[in-house]
Amino acid sequence: MKKQISWHKVKAGTQSVWGGETDVFPYRATQVPTVNSVAYGYDDLDEWVQVAKGEKEGYIYGRNTNPTLDVLEEKIRILEGAQAATSFSSGMAAVSNTLFAHLKSGDRVVASKDTYGGTSKIFLEFLPQYGIEVKLCDTTDHHQIEKEVAKGCQLLYLETPTNPTLKIQDINKLSEAGKSVGALVAVDNTLATPINQQPLALGADLVIHSATKFLCGHSDALGGLVCGNPEQIKKIFHFREINGATLGANAAYLILRGMKTLALRMERHNSNALELARCLLEHPKIDTVFYPGLDTHPSFDTAAEQMKGFGGVLSFSLSGTEDLIPAFLTKLNFAHAAAHLGSVDTIVGPPKTTSHVENTVEERSYLGIPENLVRCSVGIENIDDIKRDFLQALDQL
Repeated sequence: MKKQISWHKVKAGTQSVWGGETDVFPYRATQVPTVNSVAYGYDDLDEWVQVAKGEKEGYIYGRNTNPTLDVLEEKIRILEGAQAATSFSSGMAAVSNTLFAHLKSGDRVVASKDTYGGTSKIFLEFLPQYGIEVKLCDTTDHHQIEKEVAKGCQLLYLETPTNPTLKIQDINKLSEAGKSVGALVAVDNTLATPINQQPLALGADLVIHSATKFLCGHSDALGGLVCGNPEQIKKIFHFREINGATLGANAAYLILRGMKTLALRMERHNSNALELARCLLEHPKIDTVFYPGLDTHPSFDTAAEQMKGFGGVLSFSLSGTEDLIPAFLTKLNFAHAAAHLGSVDTIVGPPKTTSHVENTVEERSYLGIPENLVRCSVGIENIDDIKRDFLQALDQL
C-alpha cells in the first residue's frame, strides 16, 4: 500500500533523502533496486495487454519504463513541486526532446542569446532546418523579450542563472508574458537546482535539468529530467519512448544516490562559491567576477527574490589582452580542468572547451561569451584551501 505524504509540508533536505523512497521495495530492501531487465514477462495475456495500453500499472520494455527510473522521476517531481516528471539519457536529450515534442514547422520560439552551448546550437542550427523560427534576445533585456513574446510565440525558453556568465532572468515576470500569448514557458534549472529555485512555483510550465550536474553531484552518471503537468510530460515522454533517449537503470541509481545529499551539498556549494567570488573580486589580476550572489551583480535583487541560494558556479575574466587561461589552469592544485560542473570537486575551464565547445568563435561572440572567461564550478572542499589555491595560481601569472 502506497503511503500518502503531503510532500509540500516536508523540507527539501528530507525530500532529497526520502522522495520516491517511502514505499517498500522488493525483498524489503532499504535502498532503490537497480533493475537492469530489458523485458518483463506475463503469464496472462489479458493483463499484458492492459499494461501495454496503460490501463494497469506495470512494465513492458526498458525503452519505455523502468522501476529504478520511476523512483528518480518521483524524487525530482517532489523536489520541484511538480505533478509529473520524466527522465532522459542526458541533459541535452531532456532539452531537445522537450523542444521537438512541442514544436512544429511554422512555430516560433523566443529565447535568450547566452543559453548553454548545446541548447544554442539547437536554436541556431537545428530548429531553423525544420521551419521553426527562433528569436534570440539579450538575456537580461526583459523589455525586448516581452516585446518579442507579444508578437506571438509557441514557446518561451529561459535559463537562469545562465551558463557560463551567470545572468539572471525574472521567471515570474517573463512567465506572465509567455502565458499572455498562450506560450509554453520552459526553464533550465540546472545551475540553481530545486534546492535554490523552483521555476514552477514562479509561473513556468516546464523545468529542465541536466541531472549529470548538481543532482548527481559526483561526475559519474549522465542523465536529464523534465518536470511539469501530466499532459505536457506525457507528450514529452511519448516523444522520448519512440525516439529512444532512455536513461539507463545504473545511471539512474547513481543519480538517485547523489540526490540524497543534494540539499546538504548545495549548502556548501552556495557558501563556497559566494566566498570565492568575494575573494576574486578584490584581486588585481581579475577584471570581472560573474556571480549572482554578489551585490555588485546587475540582477542581484531579482536573484535574491527568486532564489534561496545563489548556486555553486561562478565565472571570471582575467586581466589583460594576453591569454593567461592555460597558465592559470596548470597552476591550480585542487581543481580539475574539465568540461563539467556540479561535482563535489572544484572544476574549471574556459567556455571554448566547456559550455560552448560546440560553438565557433564568432558564435560565442554573438552569444556574449568572452574568450578570456574562466568558468568555475566550486566544489565542497574547505573554502580556505580553495581560496589559497586560486590566489597562489593568480599570483604566479
